[in-house]
Amino acid sequence: MLNRRILRVKAFQNLYAYEQSKASNFNLAKDQIREAFLPDLNSMEVQDKVQLKKDAELAIKLFSSNLNSKNLISETDVSTKIKSESIKAINYYHKANKADHDFLLNNMVISAERIPQLYLYAIQLLIAFGDHVAKEIDRKRKISNDAIISTLGDLNLANNAILKKIKTMPEYQSAVIRQDAQIDELELEIKEWFREYVKPSEGYQEYIKINAPTLTQDYEILDDILKKIIFKNNAILNFFSEKDLNWTENKSVVRSLASKVLKNLSTDPSAEEALLPEIAINWEEDKEFFQNIFNLTIECGDEHMELIGNKTKNWDIERVAYTDKIIMSMALTEMKKFPSIPVKVSINEYIDISKTYSTPKSKQFVNGLLDVLAKELTESGEIRKSGRGLLDNK
Repeated sequence: MLNRRILRVKAFQNLYAYEQSKASNFNLAKDQIREAFLPDLNSMEVQDKVQLKKDAELAIKLFSSNLNSKNLISETDVSTKIKSESIKAINYYHKANKADHDFLLNNMVISAERIPQLYLYAIQLLIAFGDHVAKEIDRKRKISNDAIISTLGDLNLANNAILKKIKTMPEYQSAVIRQDAQIDELELEIKEWFREYVKPSEGYQEYIKINAPTLTQDYEILDDILKKIIFKNNAILNFFSEKDLNWTENKSVVRSLASKVLKNLSTDPSAEEALLPEIAINWEEDKEFFQNIFNLTIECGDEHMELIGNKTKNWDIERVAYTDKIIMSMALTEMKKFPSIPVKVSINEYIDISKTYSTPKSKQFVNGLLDVLAKELTESGEIRKSGRGLLDNK
């Protein structure tokens, strides 16, 4: 299940991607200016290459210093072309940033909402392996005209009680259709993956030696195939990565949810309620948090960089790890804009993110700076908590 910590990590990753996109857009805009002041090779007039280069650099200077200006260009002692190209570059920069922002925000949410489809794919693969076993045994019997050509254990996966239960449940069938999780196009791959990876596996070979598997044994082989083959084998993982651009980040969540489906039925095979776990208990509420932490961190970015810069005067702000700056900006956004979340909760969550996604020294740096800023912003009234957010943060 997606919890707030996972959502924070996903938002952080997309904010990092957004900042990288902004840097690229900035450089592309400067290249656009330089191209505008290149000598015209088709012109018959003599061109001053040195002056053209100076004009380009002045236009770049105007562009860089007026990125967030409402009036864009205020200088009056420059040529019309310099002003024009500077304004074009500024407009290009903001338009490109807006497009990247919209794409990342949309992809971020879609990626989270695609998780049910992905874990259903994993369950579908298990069902497909069981169906393949049944077809192969039936095919061999028809060819040999022999009713008994295999041991009883060879049909264990085909007769797996958990797979049989899942296949007949309307809730599951409806979810597969709703999430478009059919895998009919993988018929050849299923045969190959079973032959190459499932059948030779130690767990499967032990399983088919059992004449009458218990429900626990049926669960254990499915969990074994799920964790040791489906979520370990590169050939199968490629299928998932082609379906999801964020597969690397989503993999552990998808594996956990698929395993939970199997566990639910292994403990109570008659229970149909809560068979299929939701991506979140209150997804609409969590999605709003998810989108807001992304958007508001961008909106408050310049303000937060100034706050961080003022507290790191002994450091060049440019020397602070970029990941740390994003993490601290997210934390400040959460402390200021989400009154129901306790300050201490926010600080601890972003310290954890820094331990995984930033430098070895980030934990102490982020912790120390956020503690100082949290106290100051609380005293100044910029951080105001209500409800659960009023819990003791000491």
